[in-house]
Amino acid sequence: MMFRDMRRKRQALPQQEITDILRRGTSGVLALWGDNGYPYAVPISYVYDGGKIYFHSAKSGHKIDAIQRAAKASFCVIDKDLIVPAEYTTYFRSVIAFGQIRVIEDDGEKRAAIQKLAIKYAPKDTAANRDTAINREWKPLCMLEMTIDHVTGKEAIELARERQKSNH
Repeated sequence: MMFRDMRRKRQALPQQEITDILRRGTSGVLALWGDNGYPYAVPISYVYDGGKIYFHSAKSGHKIDAIQRAAKASFCVIDKDLIVPAEYTTYFRSVIAFGQIRVIEDDGEKRAAIQKLAIKYAPKDTAANRDTAINREWKPLCMLEMTIDHVTGKEAIELARERQKSNH
């Protein structure tokens, strides 16, 4: 599978920074092949864990229909979006992951995935409270797993220059 090279290579983020952004981000936009050939891009919470991204979902709806139609997806996380009116620009930093997405069918895998999500969004909660919340939502809960095939990160040239200065 070939993915295109980034045009502005100087603005490419190093792999560690991409990983950090995926870990600290709280939401992103999942893009799927939607109804009637239209792209379907939906804002969604997620958790990143070692080359995979996990999402929760209802068991039916536009998202599930799209995934059943085509497993390929992309997921974008915006890490920085600072508007600089004086320069008519934005100091941005973002990551886009491309991969294959699937509905997790196995109950053990599903529980492990929802626990990762719960720990990310309620890190100070007790395991007992977490389990109670998960058990309450278990029946209608659907978990999705995206295996990343390719990921890129990019930042505004101004931020790239700052990074290059700090590395020297």
